[in-house]
Amino acid sequence: MIVFTLGFARMGEIDEEIEQANNISSMDAQAYKVADGGVDDDGRSKRTGTVWTASAHIVTAIVGSGVLSLAWGIAQLGWITGVSTLLIFSSISLYSSGLLADCYRAPLSGKRNHTYRAAVKTYLGGRKHKICGLVQYVLLVGMVVGYTITAAISMLAIQKSNCFQKRGHGAQCKFSNNPFMIGIGIVEMFLSQIPNIHKLSWLSIIAAIMSVSYAGIGMGLAFTKAVSGHGETTSLTGEEIGPNLTAADKTWGMFSAIGNIAFACAYLQILIEIQDTLKSSPPENKVMKKANIIATLTATTLYMLCGCFGYAALGNDAPGNLLAGFYKPFWLVDMANSFIVVHLLGAYQVMAQPVFYVIESWASTRWPKSKFVTKEYPVTIGKNNLKFSVNLFRLTWRTIFVVMATLLSMALPFFNEVLGLLGALAYWPLTVYFPLEMHIAQKNIKRGTSWWFGLQLLNLVCFLTALGAACSSIHGLYKALHTYEPLKVTQ
Repeated sequence: MIVFTLGFARMGEIDEEIEQANNISSMDAQAYKVADGGVDDDGRSKRTGTVWTASAHIVTAIVGSGVLSLAWGIAQLGWITGVSTLLIFSSISLYSSGLLADCYRAPLSGKRNHTYRAAVKTYLGGRKHKICGLVQYVLLVGMVVGYTITAAISMLAIQKSNCFQKRGHGAQCKFSNNPFMIGIGIVEMFLSQIPNIHKLSWLSIIAAIMSVSYAGIGMGLAFTKAVSGHGETTSLTGEEIGPNLTAADKTWGMFSAIGNIAFACAYLQILIEIQDTLKSSPPENKVMKKANIIATLTATTLYMLCGCFGYAALGNDAPGNLLAGFYKPFWLVDMANSFIVVHLLGAYQVMAQPVFYVIESWASTRWPKSKFVTKEYPVTIGKNNLKFSVNLFRLTWRTIFVVMATLLSMALPFFNEVLGLLGALAYWPLTVYFPLEMHIAQKNIKRGTSWWFGLQLLNLVCFLTALGAACSSIHGLYKALHTYEPLKVTQ
């Protein structure tokens, strides 16, 4: 985490050094092709990604455990506003993802932009790419911490479910999150040694299957309760103001719900990194747009079904986690929570890999002759001669990163509120502002035209939404701080 902070302090220098490492001439690339036969036009190892692996990466990133909070979100907004908000923000994300996919290659040279920040630098230049990098990587680190907490909560839910099954649902079953967070950290230490996101296809496919599975279980439980006639009270406007809900709390809840739905539909912070895994033929932007459509339709369908069925079943008092509204059958609820854990273990890596890349690229260009930084040590394990390589810097830096993320999760177990704030601040620039500005620069859209005004109106609406969600997150963080006891949380 210290290295990460120092890296941001020298963002401009890091950009130049990474660009030097990536700027292999076409002559050099051709020489590599002759000698190796397995590299792309930028001299890197041949990319093997397809529309399906890219879709799996996106689904892994976009369909997080947040899908289970959508019933609560619709309960705050009601049927009309809740469903409309979900469809609107899914459409916005799909539109802006298409614009960003077209920015993968530079307009004249055709040079690849390996990261989101590199694309911003190519099209917008100046200091905007530094701001983009700061926002992007702080959000990714925040999401890693949030995933650690959420996975631990799901593991805790399984333990509590087993306790309720033995002692009855009214029993006092309280346990600490910390042992689960430590266990997750240990697993992530091993997974983090996967060299780069190009090697994560299998993990993303498994995680994507898990996300669809637990969302399906939650949806099935809600559907069963709703159609059985035992569903709770719902309304067109959601939770109603009354003795247990003030107008102020209703307003905060609505802003928070809108923010949660908007952020649940966003994944553009890692879109370029995912696109950089694709084969060069057919063109990457066309393949990525297909992957965007597949993943967005999949995610939106799951969101609609879970949110609507969950609200129909649990009503205006729907909990923040859909699965918390059901405790029978125990084995099915436990299975869903175990699927959440597996999914988040994979999603952790999808979010962490871009952070690993930027620090390791900087280190390799800063100390190119250091064996500690650049030398790969081949290792063979088992009778099947399983081969992989170990890099000492990668081993050390990634282990430190996971340890720090785990400690932060344990020290700030209400980090979901902080993550909500980070998400609120990051949603507008990463999902809307930068893609729209790069599109304007790419297409040379003139200021004052109807097209320009339309894009700026979309920009403004999303900015105001993010601002309202940020205020709501700050309000929730303020309330959480009043009950804060470091490292002593039990649930």
